[in-house]
Amino acid sequence: MKPNSGTLVINIMNGGKAEAYEGVYQCTARNERGAAISNNIVIRPSRSPLWTKEKLEPNQVREGDSLVLHCRPPVGLPPPIIFWMDNAFQRLPQSERVSQGLNGDLYFSNVQPEDTREDYICYARFNHTQTIQQKQPISVKVFSMDSLNDTIAANLSDTDIYGAKPVTERQPILLTPTGSTSTKVELRGNVLLLECIAAGLPTPVIHWIKEGGELPANRTFFENFKKTLKIIDVSEADSGNYKCIARNILGSAHHVISVTVKAAPYWITAPRNLVLSPGEDGTLICRANGNPKPNISWLANGVPIAIAPEDPSRKVDGDTIIFSHVQERSSAVYQCNASNEYGYLLANAFVNVLAEPPRILTPANKLYQVIADSPALLDCAYFGSPKPEIEWFKGVKGSILRGSEYVFHDNGTLEIPVAQKDSTGTYTCVARNELGKIQNEVQLEVKDPTMIIKQPEYKVIQRYGQVSFECIIKHDSTLLPTVIWLKDNDELPDDERFLVGKDNLTIMNVTDKDDGTYTCIVNTTLDSVSASAVLTVVARPNPPFDLELTGQLERSVELSWIPGDENNSPITNFVIEYEDGLHEPGVWNYQTEVPGTQTTVQLKLSPYVNYSFRVIAVNEIGRSQPSEPSEQYLTKSANPDENPSNVQGIGSEPDNLVITWESLKGFQSNGPGLQYKVSWRQKDVDDEWTSVIVANVSKYIVSGTPTFVPYEIKVQALNDLGYAPEPSEVIGHSGEDLPMVAPGNVQVHVINSTLAKVHWDPVPLKTVRGHLQGYKVYYWKVQSLSRRSRRHVEKKILTFRGNKTFGMLPGLEPYSSYKLNVRVVNGKGEGPASPDKVFKTPEGVPSSPSFLKITNPTLDSLTLEWGSPTHPNGVLTSYILKFQPINNTHELGPLVEIRIPANESSLILKNLNYSTRYKFYFNAQTSVGSGNQITEEAVTIMDEVQPLYPRIRNVTTAAAETYANISWEYEGPDHANFYVEYGVAGTMASRQVDIATQGWFIGLMCAVALLILILLIVCFIRRNKGGKYPVKEKEDAHADPEIQPMKEDDGTFGEYSDAEDHKPLKKGSRTPSDRTVKKEDSDDSLVDYGEGVNGQFNEDGSFIGQYSGKKEKEPAEGNESSEAPSPVNAMNSFV
Repeated sequence: MKPNSGTLVINIMNGGKAEAYEGVYQCTARNERGAAISNNIVIRPSRSPLWTKEKLEPNQVREGDSLVLHCRPPVGLPPPIIFWMDNAFQRLPQSERVSQGLNGDLYFSNVQPEDTREDYICYARFNHTQTIQQKQPISVKVFSMDSLNDTIAANLSDTDIYGAKPVTERQPILLTPTGSTSTKVELRGNVLLLECIAAGLPTPVIHWIKEGGELPANRTFFENFKKTLKIIDVSEADSGNYKCIARNILGSAHHVISVTVKAAPYWITAPRNLVLSPGEDGTLICRANGNPKPNISWLANGVPIAIAPEDPSRKVDGDTIIFSHVQERSSAVYQCNASNEYGYLLANAFVNVLAEPPRILTPANKLYQVIADSPALLDCAYFGSPKPEIEWFKGVKGSILRGSEYVFHDNGTLEIPVAQKDSTGTYTCVARNELGKIQNEVQLEVKDPTMIIKQPEYKVIQRYGQVSFECIIKHDSTLLPTVIWLKDNDELPDDERFLVGKDNLTIMNVTDKDDGTYTCIVNTTLDSVSASAVLTVVARPNPPFDLELTGQLERSVELSWIPGDENNSPITNFVIEYEDGLHEPGVWNYQTEVPGTQTTVQLKLSPYVNYSFRVIAVNEIGRSQPSEPSEQYLTKSANPDENPSNVQGIGSEPDNLVITWESLKGFQSNGPGLQYKVSWRQKDVDDEWTSVIVANVSKYIVSGTPTFVPYEIKVQALNDLGYAPEPSEVIGHSGEDLPMVAPGNVQVHVINSTLAKVHWDPVPLKTVRGHLQGYKVYYWKVQSLSRRSRRHVEKKILTFRGNKTFGMLPGLEPYSSYKLNVRVVNGKGEGPASPDKVFKTPEGVPSSPSFLKITNPTLDSLTLEWGSPTHPNGVLTSYILKFQPINNTHELGPLVEIRIPANESSLILKNLNYSTRYKFYFNAQTSVGSGNQITEEAVTIMDEVQPLYPRIRNVTTAAAETYANISWEYEGPDHANFYVEYGVAGTMASRQVDIATQGWFIGLMCAVALLILILLIVCFIRRNKGGKYPVKEKEDAHADPEIQPMKEDDGTFGEYSDAEDHKPLKKGSRTPSDRTVKKEDSDDSLVDYGEGVNGQFNEDGSFIGQYSGKKEKEPAEGNESSEAPSPVNAMNSFV
């Protein structure tokens, strides 16, 4: 025996025989508390005996008969494994006809001539001794009726089984088992093997059924070509009758095997150790089952309980021992033995009568950490006798834990099924029995769960691209997470293209092998989370391959191919291209395309083409590389199938006809020697066709033709094999010439002052001498009837397509004299003009006056000056002036209207209110009506101010061909506006008055400057007092945001627009400002665009340069005003 162990070692390596130790062994362990015994251990030496020598006669068998070769191996321990081999140690082939039975015999359902051999050898392998025993070879010779010779026939009697009978088919008979029924006993839990081997010709097929039931699913298997039925892990339910059926075309045979499943004893309830305190009661239960039912016997300390020392506290009741009021001397080891004829069970149970105070085995202050919303198990391993009661408390002075939110296990463990953050704390376990009490504290910490708040997402990426998977996590601050990336549940490839960042995985230069599932795993000491995403790498498909041409015909061939890899993007279609090696070598042309599911196509061919084909696969990513070209296929020559297209006849000169066509392409020629037969004849004339054969060109010129006559034309293709089908005829025309006559009877009907309608008679088609394209109307203004002054004539042209005989002339100027003529147009050009036709337009409404200036403001008057309309469009009859005051609340006063004679150019308005803003609306009238109006605003002054006169000096001019530069120096008050008046030498310039030198203007400027200074002081005082500048309210009540009137009560400024408002304002209808200062052209000071006070102008009044020194005006905000108001802002104009 090994020291300090119950292990018994038997060593026969140094001598001795195994047979000497054969027997049944049992181990007994004993101390003062009792004795335990082990199961019986049987030791038997292995045996591998030799085969008994025997004389084996050769087996002579007729073809088609059955045969059994017996093995009969020696009995060994354990039993040997049987197999059949030949002299070359090759396993003999087995089939439905030839197979090995469970007993090792070799069965032939019917023998065939190829079964003849002399080396059928049965081998027995004894695995335990690692030896193989061989039976003597068995000889088998198969005779067929055709090979029987006279000598063999003479040695056989007439009644011998091997008589000369023909080989016939036979119905099945069973070789094993014999008879119609048999029995089989198997133990529960073992493997049930049932065998049926049949003879017959043809070879029978075996089927298995269970009478009155089904073969057990998932536990039934068929082996040895269905000759063996195997049922694993059998139970009593598998008992019953199993039928095997052997069947061939001649009939069937069957055998019924009655199976009975017996059972060695097995535990239902094995006895368990029992710990009792003195005076307690208890039971030992030993329950087992088996077939037949096992006997139960008890032992105490290895001695049958019937002869063991008596113990008044115990009582045996069959499979139960009942203990009552035990004492410490009642401690013992009891054995339960359950046995039947197929085996036995033995179990030890220690009854320990013990008196011990409680002990807690869990370490004190043990720390438990869990994740929120997961279970928390707090251990309290204990020991004591009597069994202690366990109670749990939370905190130092907490109450006992009860309720459904806790689970109390028998081993003392406290379970919190769903731990929350507030479950964190100290928990106390108390164990008590009648001998004492003990407690232990443990700590629980509940952590926030680790979460992946942004998981990696499914990605589709093209090959050689870059892709990134995000994995952003959130975790408890006290836990240190580690992030691991996997590819297809394995480590990432060791490749520098894979870049693992803090929150992402980036793959550079993606290749096909990167395709797969990528998983982000986040681990902490308490939890683990993961998220996966699939990466699909897509690319253009690989080119198709193995192109094959089949079914070659004169005009068709079938092309097939094998698609290349689609690279994760389905192929949508295949494009087939061809090369004509005869006419266009190296040039690939589109042939057709087919859906991506198709790999063959029937192609139509043309004659006299040396075809090669290639295929291109297409998916959503793009087109594959072309496949390798197919073999070449040269089609036979033939007549042309078609004639040239787009045949036309158009003359380039009045006396010729140019016939053109689109030549056939190389493969359309259908053969060598392509030419064209060009035919023509004059239409509607009884002429014969004139024909000429030309080489492979695309134009032929017929000379000496009449001018613009129709011709019938046709062009026919031909080659060395013949002509194409008869071509269709087209109509062409010989060359055009200029039209001969002008349109006649030209009439003009004036519709209104800007629109007229012109009529003419069409010219005879014969005089057009070409294709009629339409008519052109030339018209021009001769003079304005209002000014009686001529100017440069600018002719306008309107073209009217087709055979139209009228047209509209829009955009005419009112009250003017016009001339027009009409010409006919063909493809060659224009014909002669018709005689000029004069017409006049009636009066219209005038344009707005060229300017409106308001000057000389006084306490109660304003002077208005204006210029006549640029386009009077008639005889002016009068001017209409309307004006209305704007009060301090920005409301409009009553509207006053004044009619002024047309010959006036100024007006002094008197009896106005002082310091009042007025808005003026001014327009001109003709007999037709009123024109557009212009508006202005002005303010009467509050008090008379001594004027401050400005002065201009050093005026210089520099004239060029188309412009003049004018410069000057200015001295005087700021905010002055400058006006430049000029005229043509020898004529009288209009209004040669410089306003800047007028005394009233200088006085007005001084008054305005004084008012602005007062208002600025008031604004400054109010701003320092925290007042707000009420611009918005004034904008809402006033329509013109540019002009800034003064408000008497608070000294602030409003904002008004100088945009043109051509209608009188109604009371309370002012439009709110957009709070930006905008100036129209008439409101710009020229000083703003000059450098210093020097301004330069072109002769036409435009500025030179790009507004040097000019700054953008900022939007007016808060209490700030963009510009002081000026009553002369409206007078910025040129004369």
